[in-house]
Amino acid sequence: MTTRLHRGGPPSLRPAPVDPAEVGIVHLGIGAFHRAHQAVVTEDAALATGEDRWGILGVTQRSAAVRDQLRPQGGVYTVLTVSTREATARVIGSVTDVAWPAEETPRILATIAARTTHIVTLTVTEKGYARRADGDLDTEAVRDDLGLLAAEETGEGADQEPGPATTAVGLLVRGLAARRRAGGAPLTVVSCDNLADNGRVLARLVRQAVDAALPGRTGDALRCWLASAVTFPCTMVDRIVPATTSAHRGEVAELLGARDEGVVVAEPFLQWVVEDRFAGPRPAWELGGATLTSDVAPYERAKLRLLNGAHSYLAYAGSLAGHATIADAVADPVLAAGARALQADALETLEAPEGVDLPAYAEALLGRFANPATGHATRQVAMDGTSKIPVRWGTTLGDLLASRPHGVHAPGVVGALAAWATFVVTEVRAGRPLDDPRGDELRTAVQGAPDQAAAARALVRLTGLLPGVEDVRLDEVADAVVGAIRTRDEVGAR
Repeated sequence: MTTRLHRGGPPSLRPAPVDPAEVGIVHLGIGAFHRAHQAVVTEDAALATGEDRWGILGVTQRSAAVRDQLRPQGGVYTVLTVSTREATARVIGSVTDVAWPAEETPRILATIAARTTHIVTLTVTEKGYARRADGDLDTEAVRDDLGLLAAEETGEGADQEPGPATTAVGLLVRGLAARRRAGGAPLTVVSCDNLADNGRVLARLVRQAVDAALPGRTGDALRCWLASAVTFPCTMVDRIVPATTSAHRGEVAELLGARDEGVVVAEPFLQWVVEDRFAGPRPAWELGGATLTSDVAPYERAKLRLLNGAHSYLAYAGSLAGHATIADAVADPVLAAGARALQADALETLEAPEGVDLPAYAEALLGRFANPATGHATRQVAMDGTSKIPVRWGTTLGDLLASRPHGVHAPGVVGALAAWATFVVTEVRAGRPLDDPRGDELRTAVQGAPDQAAAARALVRLTGLLPGVEDVRLDEVADAVVGAIRTRDEVGAR
């Protein structure tokens, strides 16, 4: 049997020298994306500087699966980088261990509180932020953690072990409170999710959690410490990381001569833009390939509207057309034209970061999508639409309509909304479950409509779906979307 990958394995399989006992970063939401992105940049920074103090304690949110994959391997795993020409395998060791809150919340809180920890990072997806449709904290969703936070801050049950955290935001706020109680060393909290202005969004949610759990003077000490000692930089992240298959694991075993249960797969491209606003020490991420800047917003808007926007469109339109992968979808000339139309709408709303050619960037994205080796499934990308559409399409549409007081002249965004609405209607009528945080609302909207046009109108008018679009203009948008659906159906019937 092939030997299992491990930190103490043969020299040819050992990653960069990271002290497994030295945790400098706690990462919440250690799925494939973090392991193929921030963890790689952290390792490259360690290679460039020789620093070994930036080990990462990963925290898995939904299950113990990643912990059970990586802990027997000493935290190490392989990134399989795939292009149209070749596949290469690299062993990464910046993750020193993985913990599961259901069983290890006390350890996680203690590690966030430790003076040797300087950074908490997050990749918990848009729905992991427990936000309501209006963007504020869903206090009901984090109620259990807020109750535990209140007890921990007031000293109730001090002789008992901290209860298990059930949400990422709740775990983070409890960890921040534990750090203040342990002496209050400064800390930087870095959101690495596809949320516009993600650092400031997270800072607001943390404040709202404190206000809900510790109203009035009870929470003053924690609020003051957060304001003075904790920063929340904004970031932009970019790398396509498809699901790992048994074939990928077999390929890694062939390349390395070792079995790895924690393989992650990624395209060659990687980008990370970080606002240079840290409360204390940090890895030399810029030496690992990251861009440190005073203003992330132009990069963020371009990526969300050009890359993520087109990716989502191809997922919905591709699934409807019977394409299993994004690569198949973008190879379809009709769908590629739809993606370019969406990008053209977005380009009208964007300011290019210094030195960036946005039209060339947009076209290069379609080339990245066409890489069949990534195997990014359309149905996988189609998940969580109501969390993604507001920042990927809604903001573009809002900006366009603000500059055009009459008519909806945004064919790309309208076509994308038509694809999404048709996808949702198709899924509901087929009796398939909707993998979306607002799935019940979507299902109710479709089932309560007499026909597809009425269903599409109800979906487009969903609260919070299209931020920046005035309510009085939503009817215009809904009319345009219904028109696009009818045109699509007519063309398909010919």
